[in-house]
Formats: sequence, C-alpha cells, structure tokens
Amino acid sequence: MKGRFAPSPTGVLHLGNLRTALLAWLFARSAGSAFLMRVEDLDVGRVRSRFVDEQLADLAAIGLDWDGEVVRQSLRGPLYRDAVARLDTYECFCTRAEIREAASAAHGPVGIYPGTCRDLTATQRDVLRSQRAPALRVRASGETVSFVDRMAGFFAGVVDDFVVRRNDGAYAYNLAVVVDDADQGVEEVVRGADLLDSTPRQIWLARALGLGEPSHAHVPLVLGPDGRRLAKRHGDVTLREVAPADAVAWMASSLGLPPARTAAELLPDFDVNALPREPQALGDVY
Repeated sequence: MKGRFAPSPTGVLHLGNLRTALLAWLFARSAGSAFLMRVEDLDVGRVRSRFVDEQLADLAAIGLDWDGEVVRQSLRGPLYRDAVARLDTYECFCTRAEIREAASAAHGPVGIYPGTCRDLTATQRDVLRSQRAPALRVRASGETVSFVDRMAGFFAGVVDDFVVRRNDGAYAYNLAVVVDDADQGVEEVVRGADLLDSTPRQIWLARALGLGEPSHAHVPLVLGPDGRRLAKRHGDVTLREVAPADAVAWMASSLGLPPARTAAELLPDFDVNALPREPQALGDVY
C-alpha cells in the first residue's frame, strides 16, 4: 500500500526518526507500493529551511528513496482553506492555560476541550475578537472513534472540538495531514506510537470531509537511557555522530532483522508480523 514519511524540518533527524522513516519505507516497498516524501513545514515559528535538505540527505544516506517530487505543506494553503470551509467550525478564544484550568474545574480529561467558546453569542465573540485573534475549532462533540492499528491493535478515542486553524492563521497538523494523505492517495500511514492518540481525530476529520481513510501502523518508539522517548535531552545521536551503515545495522538489530548496512538489504527478510511490539532502547551504535 502506498506509504509516506513526513518529517518536520525543526532539526536534524535523530536515530529514532530515521528508524521510523525506514519502517515506513519497508512497509511500502515490501508491498510493492509507492513511497512518498512530504515536508511538514507549516509551523513557521519552529521550521528552519536549512533542515529540509539535511533531512532529505540523511534519509537518502541510509538508502531510502521516494517516488515523485517532495511535497511541502507550506505551498498547499488553498487546499487546507477549502477543507476548513467545508467543516462546521466556530471561533475559539481560549489560551492553553485557560483550557487546562477549565477542564480541571470540570473534572474532565486533561487535554480535552471543554466547549468554552462553542455557544458564544455574536456579541460575546465581538468583544473577545477585539482582545485576541481566534482559532477555529470543529464541532465534533465528543464522538468516539475506533480503529484497528496494524501494530497497536484495537484503539478508541473520544474526539473533542479540536483546532483546525490556529489563532496565528496557520492550519493545524491534524487538518493538514488528513488533507494531504487523501490528496496524495496515501493508503497506509506508518508513524511513531506517540501519534496514536491523534488518530481518532484524523479519522473523524476524514469522514467529515468525505475523504478516504488510510490504514494505520503506529510503530514502537526508540527510548533513551531514562526510558523516555528519544529526544534532544539525550544528546544528538544523528548521522553526524554515527555512520549511515552503522545506523542501519543498529536499526536492523532493533527490528529483529539480520545484519544489514543499507535499507535495501533489509527488504528480503522484512515481515510486518514479526516486528517487535514494544519500545526499543537506544543501544550502542558507535
């Protein structure tokens, strides 16, 4: 099934990122399918253009290839604008702190929007609009969405009224990824397990927009020595510190695959059903 990898150019890809990219590539190529590359560069406050070329070069260095041109989200604004226009949305003036406080006061789940701005009057919106720019939220009203993930199994989540356009005018990740995957014909989304919780929102959104739904495979993460998701706090373990062939050899070992030095060498032995389902610790790759 057609797959993709979509890094955000906010820094150099560490070995955990590269391992997820490798898995996405292996899922697609082992099925004889196309593999696409997309740059998620909507967050202008964090994106650095120099990282785009560096990330693509690192992906190529471990043996990944992709079909067609690299798509950049920053050039696809009209598609996102049209999608938002088809949704039932409302203006939201809440800050993150206010949402946390309101959810806590109502004894609601952390991170779930409590509906503060859902039923504001026109007069109330006018007053708030004079004080701060609004975000746009969709009316999902707490619907439960479930799906079966190829790696994580059955998963269900409550979909709150989530943001589709931020108050700075940028389109939200959940909207952009759904629109892009449908527009590019992506059939299977392979990504890190840390994004599993966001998937019910994306499935709900695809249905609300009348778009096709890809299947999902959320692969286990790479953990640092402290048992937490690999991140900058563990030091930059990238292809600046590790040779590409050594990085691939470590990835092969972490996936239970025979020794290999390039991505192509992993294809003959790749079996989705034999992949580890638990997070893997960053071993010695030096």
